[in-house]
Amino acid sequence: MKSSKKYDVIVIGGGPAGMMAAGRAAECGARIVLFEKNDSLGRKLLLTGGGRCNLTNATFDRNLFLSKFPGVAKFLHSPLSTFGVQETLDFFHALDVPTKTEEERRVFPVSDQAKTVLDALERYMKRGSVTVVTSAPIDRFETTTDTIVGIRLADGSIVTADSYILTTGGTSHPETGSTGDGFRFLRDLGHTINEPRASLVPIRIREPWTHTLSGTSFSDAGLTVFQDGKKKATSTGKLLFTHFGLSGPLALNMSRTIDSLLQNGEVLLSVDLFPYSDIGELDGKIRGHFDSRKNKQIQNSLDGFIPPLVLLVALRRADIDPEKPIHSVTKDERLRLSTVLKGLMMTVDGLLGPEKAIVTSGGVPPEEVDFKRMRSRIYPNLFLAGDILDIDRPSGGYSLQLCWTTGYVAGTAATDIVSRT
Repeated sequence: MKSSKKYDVIVIGGGPAGMMAAGRAAECGARIVLFEKNDSLGRKLLLTGGGRCNLTNATFDRNLFLSKFPGVAKFLHSPLSTFGVQETLDFFHALDVPTKTEEERRVFPVSDQAKTVLDALERYMKRGSVTVVTSAPIDRFETTTDTIVGIRLADGSIVTADSYILTTGGTSHPETGSTGDGFRFLRDLGHTINEPRASLVPIRIREPWTHTLSGTSFSDAGLTVFQDGKKKATSTGKLLFTHFGLSGPLALNMSRTIDSLLQNGEVLLSVDLFPYSDIGELDGKIRGHFDSRKNKQIQNSLDGFIPPLVLLVALRRADIDPEKPIHSVTKDERLRLSTVLKGLMMTVDGLLGPEKAIVTSGGVPPEEVDFKRMRSRIYPNLFLAGDILDIDRPSGGYSLQLCWTTGYVAGTAATDIVSRT
């Protein structure tokens, strides 16, 4: 067995929560080492927000923010009161990362580059003299009856500290190193692990016509889920058609509900491309476009109002000849078109696998964690942060905010039990 230097705090996992925890613990005066099994830090961080890094959601009302976490909001009040949305923005601004707020209150760095955020976190850790060890997979924790006394690396060496922060994430994007190692460690320690499952994941659609719309997006669409003829859920948001079906925040946020329903049989979706207009209002808008284009074919009459590919699909589904001149379109045909645009029906063919999930659910149940300190209720010198916690959340910056919040609180609390001898 190889001997090793003793630190105050050991952080395992070099993702957003781990880097925040390490930097904060160092800021509190502790000697920190961070172990990352990849050869570089922040691989998954670089993928977030399509590579732009949706680093939080500008919902400053804590109760409104917490309403996005049904069932677990009570656990998050304390950590978010310590380090919430405003503190996150202040933190990154102080690290020279200017931000901007886009639709649905999504916050991005002005650079539109996730690497800007990664570089800032690395500067934060460097400022605190955090020792970063990459290409260093962990084998297991070394324990006594009720205390962690060290970690054993894959090379057989043991590293010791007073406290330990585990931030190895879930199982989404396993190519970035998120392969569930932390879940194995925690099971060995006696923690319950709720089985990982895809939580925010794109939806496969059976009908080929949806695939012809690949790349078409709507900033405000409605999505309603049906099973056995009954409405099960409905919501609005940004929707993206893809070569396999549906993605974008609206589809991702509905995927967990759809996944549950699929266990009981076929699921149908209705997409409303004009959720804030009823059929009468939509018909009036279409009629207004028609009035100035009476001699055009209907397929060429709504440019700037409905994307041409979408219009062509809608006309066919409404059984209207796309080459029919406007002056020959009947009121019934016009209303049929409005009805289709308000309810494009399609069949769910399944969800993409966990490897395509933006976020996976599963992990340590909140009941097994003291959220005031992000401390394990089994081992008092073990702290947990980030995606290793079983907390469902929507897309839109909420996942990274959880990483910043829980990482900061864990980093602070882990130094409270450090021996200063």
